This record gives sequence, C-alpha cells and structure tokens, in this order.
Amino acid sequence: MQVNFVVCQLFALLAAVWFRTYLHSSKTSPFIRHVVATLLGLYLALFCFGWYALHFVIQSGISYYIMIIIGVENMHKYCFVFALGYLTVCQITRVYIFDYGQYSADFSGPMMIITQKITSLAFEIHDGMFRKNEDLTPSQRCLAVRRMPSLLEYLSYNCNFMGILAGPLCSYKDYITFIEGRSYQLQQSEANGKEDTKYEQTDPSPNIAVAQKLLICGLSLLFHMTITKTLPVEYNIDDNFRATASWPVRFFYLYVSLMAARPKYYFAWTLADAINNAAGFGFRGYDKNGVTRWDLISNLRIQQIEFSTSFKMFLDNWNIQTALWLKRVCYERATFSPTIQTFILSAIWHGVYPGYYLTFLTGVLMTLAARAIRNNIRHYFVQSPAVKLCYDIVTWMATQAAISYTVVPFVLLSVKPSLTFYSSCYFCLHIASILVLLVFPLKRTQKGSKKHESVQPVWSRKLEEESLLQKNNYSTTNNSFSQKEEITCRYQALKQ
Repeated sequence: MQVNFVVCQLFALLAAVWFRTYLHSSKTSPFIRHVVATLLGLYLALFCFGWYALHFVIQSGISYYIMIIIGVENMHKYCFVFALGYLTVCQITRVYIFDYGQYSADFSGPMMIITQKITSLAFEIHDGMFRKNEDLTPSQRCLAVRRMPSLLEYLSYNCNFMGILAGPLCSYKDYITFIEGRSYQLQQSEANGKEDTKYEQTDPSPNIAVAQKLLICGLSLLFHMTITKTLPVEYNIDDNFRATASWPVRFFYLYVSLMAARPKYYFAWTLADAINNAAGFGFRGYDKNGVTRWDLISNLRIQQIEFSTSFKMFLDNWNIQTALWLKRVCYERATFSPTIQTFILSAIWHGVYPGYYLTFLTGVLMTLAARAIRNNIRHYFVQSPAVKLCYDIVTWMATQAAISYTVVPFVLLSVKPSLTFYSSCYFCLHIASILVLLVFPLKRTQKGSKKHESVQPVWSRKLEEESLLQKNNYSTTNNSFSQKEEITCRYQALKQ
C-alpha cells in the first residue's frame, strides 16, 4: 500500500509538470483542464485503492445532489452530516471489519480530504448565496462562493489528481481560479490608503520551490527508513523499560520516539505540496524582498514545529489546512464551548480508533492549560532578552514533553496500551493541567458579535491572518462578484 502511494504520487508529480506545460490555461480551456484533472485523479485512486475508489465518487455525487435539492439555506448542515457520516461508516468498516491497526487499503485517507472539501464548499456557498454580507467575518466574505458549481467543477475540485491521495485542502475559489488561469489584479496603495494603479502579476516558475520541497521529501524519507524504525513509540510501554529507566530517560525517549514518528508526515505532506506547485497551484505572492512564495496550501512548517515554544505554536504549524478547516466549519460557528466542539470534530474526522479520542480529549486540557499559563505569566519574562531566552528554552522543553505525552495514544491507537502509558506516568500532565486551570483564570468568551475574539483556539489568530493573506494572490471565483468587492477583499488582505 505504501509503495502504491509513493508510486502514484511520483506519477502525479510528473503529470503535474505535463499539466502545467501542455495544458496551461493560456493554451487550453478550463473545461479540458477540469476533465483531465478529474480523470487523472480517478485513475490514480483506482490504481492505488482498487474499487474502493468508488467511495470517492459516491460521496461526492450524493453530496452534490444534496446541495442541489436542499437549497442554500440548509444544505451546509445536510452536507456536513452526510459527508462526515459516510466517512465514519467507511472508517468503521475498514477498522473493525477488515484490518484493525493496519493501514493496507486505507481508502479512508483520501476520503478525509474529500470530506473537508465537501463541507468547506457547502459552508462557503451558504455564506455567499444565503447569508448577508455584513454578517460574515472578513475571511468568510473572501471565501464566500456566490454561484452553484457545475458537477464537473465539483468533481474536479474533490477528485483532481494533484490532491486526491494526500491533499492538501484548498479553498474552492483558489482552485477554480487556478484552473481558469485568470490573471488577478492587485491594488497598490498610497501612504494615505487610497487605491492607486492596477497591475497584473506574471506567471512565476515553481521549479525552485518544487526542488526544495523534493529535497525535504528525500531527507524525510531517508530519516524515516533509517532512524524511525530504531525508535518505536511502543517501547515507551515496554515493561522492562518502564521498570528500569529513570524518569529523565523515559521522557527523553518519549520525545525522540515521537519526533522520529513525524518525518513520514513531513514526506507525505511536502510531496503533496510539491505536486500542486509543479502544476502551477499554490502561489501566494511575493515577500517583501520580491521572492516568490509557494506556500498558499502548504500543510506544515517544519522548523517552527521542531522549535515550537508553546502548544499554540506547534498546532499553528502542524497540519495547517486541517486547522483552518476546523476553524472555518466549527470553531467560528459554534454557539457554545467552541474549543471542545472543535477537538471532538477533529477526533471524529480522524477516525474511530479509541486512541484518537484519548489524544484529542487530552489536547483540550493541554490547550486550555497552556493558554492559561501563557496569558498569566508570559509577560513577566519578555522584558529582558536574557530572561526571555531562558523562558524560551524552558517552554520549548515543556512544549515538546506535552506534545509527545498527548499524541502517544494517537500512535498506539488502542485503549489498553494508551492507558498503560498514561498510568505509568501517573497521569502527571493531566493532573498538572487541571491544577493549572484551577489556579489560573481563563478569559471568558464574549457573547454577541465579539464572541470569539477573547478566547481563541490555539491555531486561531495566526491562521486567521493566513486565510486572509491567501486572498492577496487570487481574484474571486464567481462572475457575480463585483470588481469593487474583489478589490476590497484583496486590499484588506494586503494590509495584514
């Protein structure tokens, strides 16, 4: 299965280069690009998963039918329940009927991405075609879709060859703009904020970005094949190891074993990003030095992950597009306990292994405790550079320990080994988190229009900026959007 995945992704990389070269938007109609992207995607899915790939078409087809017959007022709710329910049923049958604990024929992986796309688009259409513009947040306003997509556009978005196997999630508007190849205009602004001249950006080459990401893929794969197998996470619950190793040794091994488990994700997500870039998708714009940025749909930032000094910083940079999806479809729309609801949705979406639920329930405690500590004591340690350096070192160590402690059940999957690990640690960080929440006050969620401003999820603030910055590169998708609204959306993003 893993060999099939790698082979298919390498084929997709070559196909992406061909797609950008010979089916460039300047040479080919959007219809042909949609058809080819969809057929190639379905072929790869069929090669990799066999007839299980029919689930991708069935889930997408029924969701599209729901959108058409239900109407824009409530279709987002029905699509959300159906897509997530269909995914859950497939995960249950795969895990508990066929191969518990094995990842062979794991067709639910691509379905997780398709579920994100189905639900995201349903909410975006609801925002664009039903809700009032003034009721939308800035990011919702920029992402809102104001016409119903055709069936071909819908299937192309869900099942294109660039993202069908490993994603990442992208907004529908960004994808359609890429397929249609529409040049996008930006507003230069004068010092007084008035709009100045318009200009069109050229089509930059992704070759350097793709080469850099393929190098990261190679190093990650090499690390995974040589080091990861020598540091199994399961050794953390080995009876002899627990009986003989000291606490510092146990926590050090916990850290290095979980760190060694990450390169396989670095490989898969970075390769998926490189495939999209090779096809010409993923250009964000230029930085202040005029260097191209190809991280519009990037899913992780490795340096920030490995050197994160807070739980928030880690989650801000890990599985970025999924964090944005959780924020857009759950957190900012939740009417009560948004953080808890978001973690529960994340657990359901990931699958039905009990370890996932233990990890995300533990994550709720860790998130709230980390937020409480940061809000109440951090400002005492940022005045002096020397003190801040010491604070950063301590918080880095604490963050890595907390992350490793939290995700052990995610890797072990089952209840018994997960509880064996936690009980061997005397549930120390669970207890510490509860004590922190009892001692330090948390800012309360405000009601009304400012409901989500005072208490943010760990990924919220930075990813809100990311979601707005994405809009400085692409024009709006729909013809019914006025030029003035497009300019306003992009101008707001440029000011971030």
